[in-house]
Amino acid sequence: MTAIKVGLLFGGRSGEHQVSITSARAIASALEKGENKQKYQVTPFYINQNGVWLNPEQSAQVLASGIPDDSSTTQGSKWQFPVQCQEMEVWFPILHGPNGEDGTVQGLLTLMDVPFVGSGVLGSALGMDKIAMKNAFDHAQLPQVDYIAVTRDEVFSGPCVFPKLCDRIDTALGYPCFVKPANLGSSVGIAKAKTRQELEEALDSAAQYDHRIIVEAGVKAREVECAVLGNSQAKASVVGEITYNADFYDYETKYTDGKAQLIIPAQLPENIVHKIQEMSLKAFHALNCQGLSRVDFFYVEETGEVLINEINTLPGFTALSMYPQLWEASGVKFADLVDKLINFAMNKQ
Repeated sequence: MTAIKVGLLFGGRSGEHQVSITSARAIASALEKGENKQKYQVTPFYINQNGVWLNPEQSAQVLASGIPDDSSTTQGSKWQFPVQCQEMEVWFPILHGPNGEDGTVQGLLTLMDVPFVGSGVLGSALGMDKIAMKNAFDHAQLPQVDYIAVTRDEVFSGPCVFPKLCDRIDTALGYPCFVKPANLGSSVGIAKAKTRQELEEALDSAAQYDHRIIVEAGVKAREVECAVLGNSQAKASVVGEITYNADFYDYETKYTDGKAQLIIPAQLPENIVHKIQEMSLKAFHALNCQGLSRVDFFYVEETGEVLINEINTLPGFTALSMYPQLWEASGVKFADLVDKLINFAMNKQ
């Protein structure tokens, strides 16, 4: 049997560059284990933080070391791809954040006419933009916390409009509330506002990251997550819970070992687990996702409510990541999970 040529695409220009490298190292290791070693021939392609695609030899060095290439002498253009790209039969992009999981790279790979792991342009774009995502959830009648969409122009509008914006948020959402850039992942740029002054500061900060901002009502709830795997006949994993001592699940808490605890499976009533799994699949299909997604929820224990928070169409594959651990607890080992994702990509095509 001839090995399938897999292009492992990692790095990228977002703030989650290092997370992408760590995810890629785990995936590369999984593709070297058991039957995968004979089944696949992996070629790494690293995109540095300037947007330059390094050749496989240079990319392998980054993959082996786990250290980003920040050399200013790296030659190449953003639109000049290594010649080995032409040989790939399937792509495994593990690019987190903007310019990676937002539909941009997915559009490029679609134009290449080569199958790739994960959602296409539409699902990726909807999954990345929190405002568009929530609009899609509303249309699918998925319950969620109250929220208000804000633009950068409103935040930087001046002394007349900005106070009225804050008044509107005060009245509609109250405190605490969460201010988030609409198009950044991994809790980058997110702030929890407990007072009017903190709200003003959070809006100003978020507007530095994105021209679209979302403000969400705070809710006292348990944070639970479910993983989805497949295409049109996708399946949902067991449900996991995240606990932590920080004020909220920020970037440092998410990616620092020991800062957060993952409880898998979550200790929840059976009917709540089923509800979360059903809502995960509904959200997955509402956004036209494919391959994989992790869906995050709030479980309000006092009322029994389950509120969808967001979907991540290209979740992390690090040792700390919830997605592979949820499938491990569901009976799918890491190496088998990677194999399934590649098969789903090729079947999708």
